[in-house]
Amino acid sequence: MTRDRSLPIFELESDFLAALRVENARLVVEAPTGSGKSTQIPQFLADSGLFGDREIYVLQPRRLAARMLAHRVAEERGGRLGDEVGYQVRFESAVSAKTRIRFVTEGILIRKLIEQPDLAEVAAVVLDEFHERHFFGDVSLARCLEEQRERRPDLKIVVMSATLETAALNAYLGNGTRHLVSEGRTYPVQIDYEPQRERHQGELWDHAVRVIRDHLKTHGIQGHILVFMPGRYEIQRTLEALKHANWSGGFELHALHGELPPVEQDAAVERNDRPKIVVATNVAETSITIDGVRLVVDSGLERRASFDSRRGIGTLHIEKISRASADQRAGRAGRTGPGVAIRLWSEREHEQREVATPAEIRRMDLSEAVLILCSSGVDSIRSFPWFEPPDPRGLDEALRRLRELGALDMQERLTDDGRLMGQLPVPPRFGRILLDAARQGCLEPVALITAITQSRPLFPLRKKHSAHLMPSDFVHDEDVSDFQPLLRAWRQMKENGFRREVGERFGIHIGAARDIDRIASQLVRVASRWAKDATEFAEPDEAWLGRILLGGFSDRLALRHNPSTLSCAVIGGRRGQLEKESVAADKEAHLFIAGEMVEVEGKDVAVKLSLCTRVEEAWLRERFPNDFQERDGAVWDERNRKVEARRERRFRDLVLESRPSGQVPREQAASLLAERVLSGELNLKAWDEKVEAWFARINLVAEHCPEYGLVPVDDEARLLLLEQICAGATSYAQIKDRPVWNALREWLPPHQADALDYLAPESITLSTGKPTRVHYRPGEKPRISVLIQHLFGRKDSPTICDGKVPVVIEILAPNHRPVQVTENLAGFWTGSYPAVRAQLRGRYPKHAWPEYG
Repeated sequence: MTRDRSLPIFELESDFLAALRVENARLVVEAPTGSGKSTQIPQFLADSGLFGDREIYVLQPRRLAARMLAHRVAEERGGRLGDEVGYQVRFESAVSAKTRIRFVTEGILIRKLIEQPDLAEVAAVVLDEFHERHFFGDVSLARCLEEQRERRPDLKIVVMSATLETAALNAYLGNGTRHLVSEGRTYPVQIDYEPQRERHQGELWDHAVRVIRDHLKTHGIQGHILVFMPGRYEIQRTLEALKHANWSGGFELHALHGELPPVEQDAAVERNDRPKIVVATNVAETSITIDGVRLVVDSGLERRASFDSRRGIGTLHIEKISRASADQRAGRAGRTGPGVAIRLWSEREHEQREVATPAEIRRMDLSEAVLILCSSGVDSIRSFPWFEPPDPRGLDEALRRLRELGALDMQERLTDDGRLMGQLPVPPRFGRILLDAARQGCLEPVALITAITQSRPLFPLRKKHSAHLMPSDFVHDEDVSDFQPLLRAWRQMKENGFRREVGERFGIHIGAARDIDRIASQLVRVASRWAKDATEFAEPDEAWLGRILLGGFSDRLALRHNPSTLSCAVIGGRRGQLEKESVAADKEAHLFIAGEMVEVEGKDVAVKLSLCTRVEEAWLRERFPNDFQERDGAVWDERNRKVEARRERRFRDLVLESRPSGQVPREQAASLLAERVLSGELNLKAWDEKVEAWFARINLVAEHCPEYGLVPVDDEARLLLLEQICAGATSYAQIKDRPVWNALREWLPPHQADALDYLAPESITLSTGKPTRVHYRPGEKPRISVLIQHLFGRKDSPTICDGKVPVVIEILAPNHRPVQVTENLAGFWTGSYPAVRAQLRGRYPKHAWPEYG
């Protein structure tokens, strides 16, 4: 395959090469999707003659893109993948001593800095698709800039993207940064909006297939069709719907997502004269180009992994894509000719979507990245020069967890164990258990357990079929962990040479089984340096498995009080749902740890606990003796809706045992009741709209007239008020009918109460002489509703707060229905009033309708 020199990016080649020939070279390359930047810029670097035998690292945000781009570039250069051009992602690589262009992802470059802080073997770093703002792109850029400034002025840094906020990036990169722009070669794309109609309300995939059918009826087949769906499940259902469509026989049908075997991924993108429909996740949004696409059908959704640092829970929700992502997807239809992009939502909804996807650094678990950065030589993570700093709460949570795992000391410095854990290409909690397993002589089975969590599912999601076995078919009565049946299933494949027919008989994913074998071997190779006496594969039992896993997963300790339900209390004040197929669900023992804990969306949003292992309280006491406590206090009895005095035995904040202990402390009871009223769990009958309006009035005066000294009422103040209202009570029955205005009146001293009535009155008087009620709501402007006849002759708009806040006027027709909303009454009379007058005069002829109010 030869290089296509008609690609727009070649227009920049000479300027690009000239910009490289300086010390501290930093380049920003802005070029639209399909311009050739991802395949050609690395080759410009390789052919520049500046680097000798040193490597060019090309950072890609996705594994699939790294592999496919490496394959494409190797073909263009007439070589074999793994020779001059290769790729390396977590647990997988195709590189050799000959490799000069290396496509990498998932922190590979940062880990390279651990082995080689000055990147001596690396001549240039290319960060592709930087606009997607993946975490490792951000931190890799920061570390490369640091190395370039301090030790490697000859290191070339290239940042590439289809769209960039270039001002902020150029300021971050500093003086001397060259910014090169390619206009690209794109064709016009017509954008259509096709939200589901009420009569067709149904599944997303059925709607997508209907839209494709209707388009083909009108326009015929003009090229390939690319359909964006949020995840693997929706892709599978879309392909099933397409297969059953009587018009789809002339198309090849392909899926495209990161979990497919490489041969199926390649089939989806390879050039083909026969029209095809490719149903993809957002992996097809950038980097990977499917030539010949003329129609894009976009669900407007993606599965977005995030981390809730407040609750310490990973979330996997289907989210609406941003407008920037929608534009990227639409652009895929204009790569080789004029195209059409059909969005399965409304134009009005499109305008309400966020402009760009939030940067990953603001929504991910930072613990692995922080450990890698510390291991790569960063002394103070809090003063690290981020391109965009992470959420402080997320950073604090990551540092807390790393201290808990023994990777950092109390001064947030890397410990000896942390240095070893940082060398393992797994999240810190798994680094902890691998290090412990190596020291205790059970490395290989723990490496396998880790590999199971880091690879594709061993048993693919599918409807149960009589020919397929399930994980439950490998369960033994004495099992204490969900890992045990998975290990048995994997060993069956290993003993049978990973033969396809065996995998099909067992219902096991062959590729996943091989991945587990390869990943486990890599982990054993690294961690065996610290092993005492590594054993052969042993059947894990509760004697060591639970103890080992506790080292990495004590923050996922869960307790099931009632064996008849799958609901569990989880350490950290969280709640979760045990999977009904779990080994832990069948055991009378109620204490276990969850290997995976994620909030997912289905019919309801739920925190799912999976890969669970039973543990004993004695093991907790052995490992964490200082984390137990007994205390007397007040607790909330949810069933009886009252506060009880209990003596509790706790591990950290998880209540292991609770028993009655006597008299309820009244002050604690008031606090517990107040918290539940504030959260909305309990309601006070007298706490009505008038109360909320009172808070809104105070906050309005505090904001606009601070000279009067009123303090805003926030949640903390509300809680104090509620504690006064709940004083002396121990149950909901005792507070639900209590008056609230006594406490509210005592909240403000008399002079501030007078100021409140003057500055934010409950009513104002208009020309009729009758008081008109002012409506106050939190976060909204004050509003009145007035019949239009009562406003005739008035030009000025009413105000409050010493004239600083205009009152919004909802103007009512004679039937008391709103016809206009305005803050500018004079503007209403000269602006829209004539049209309102013409409309209402015919409807209400008995009323007077002067030409101007």
